This record gives sequence, C-alpha cells and structure tokens, in this order.
Amino acid sequence: MAAYSSDIEQLRAEIAAVAARMIAEDGADYGMAKRKAAKQILGNAKVRGEFMPDNAQIEEEVRLYNELFFGDTQPARLLDLRKLALHVMKELAQFSPYLTGAVLNGTAGEHSDIYLQLFTESAKDVEIFLLNKHVDFDVTETSHFNGRREPIERISFMWKNEGIHLAVYATDDLRGAMKTTAEGKLERANMESVRALIIQAETK
Repeated sequence: MAAYSSDIEQLRAEIAAVAARMIAEDGADYGMAKRKAAKQILGNAKVRGEFMPDNAQIEEEVRLYNELFFGDTQPARLLDLRKLALHVMKELAQFSPYLTGAVLNGTAGEHSDIYLQLFTESAKDVEIFLLNKHVDFDVTETSHFNGRREPIERISFMWKNEGIHLAVYATDDLRGAMKTTAEGKLERANMESVRALIIQAETK
C-alpha cells in the first residue's frame, strides 16, 4: 500500500512539473496545463482524480520553475504587472476591486494577464463605466468562486498591451470572499494590500 501511495505521489509530482512548465513558458491556464501534462505523461489513458495534482502543488512548481529559469526577469515582470493592476484598481475603485490569480500569488510571468474581482450592484454599471472611458471590451461568463451554478460576468480588455479580466460579483458576495487558502494565503487582495506588495518588492 505504501508503494502504491508513493507511486501516486510521484505521478502527481511529474504532472505538476510538466504543467508548471506549460504555465510559465506558454501562459496556459491551470486546467488546460494539467490535462495536457497528464496526456503527455500517460498518453490517452483515462486519469483518475487521485493521480492529478491540485492547484496548490502546481503553483509551487510554477514558483520553483520561475526561480530556476526566469530568476533574472520574472521579479521585474511581476512588479510591473502589480503596478499596472493597482492603477486599474484605482480607476475602478467605486466597484470594490480585488486582485487575484498569478499576479497576486507571485507566479505571474511573461504571458500572464491581470485578474480582478469587482463587487457591485450591477455588472452593467461596470460596462457603462468602461464605455464612457472608451475602453473596447468583450463580455463572457465564468464560474462563481463559491461554486454556485449561476455563472457571473467576466469583462476582458487590453490595457497598455496587457490583458485585463474583470469578474463581476454582487455586492453581497464580498462577505464570503475574504477567506484564505488552506495554506493561509489570501485568495484576493484590495488596493492597500497590493500597494504593500509593491512597496515590499521595491525595498528589497
């Protein structure tokens, strides 16, 4: 049994490492990278859930990959993205913006976009705001962070040659949003927290 468990852990680690390379090198999202990595290692065999690494394991592998192969460029890239994210958050301050994703957790690289969560009474208010700013955007749907069946609106646009994605939630959703991961990390950060991350990086 111990050997079987060890085999599972080794396979998870292999899939996580290959997925991390795809994320760091190509900007693949976690789900796609995980599926492609599993297929690369196991071929067309159906992969049971227990063999798949979770996002936290992949995130740690991305962090290690960045340190090993992009240690001379990734920190500056991350800082630039965080500064741009803060600028966009200031512009969208009336919608209670929070930063999430790779730009927050520190794994963002050359192909990473900026992901923000907004909390407002109506997604239309965000659209009108952007239209008044002459921002050309696309609207799609994405899943709710708390697992609800009803999707929420995602607004995407380019700003200073970077991809910006706004997931728009109801104001009441903010109450359940401020939680940490199992590892004690924040899943989203407000402007004050993002500003603190920038200052910390600049004073190293």
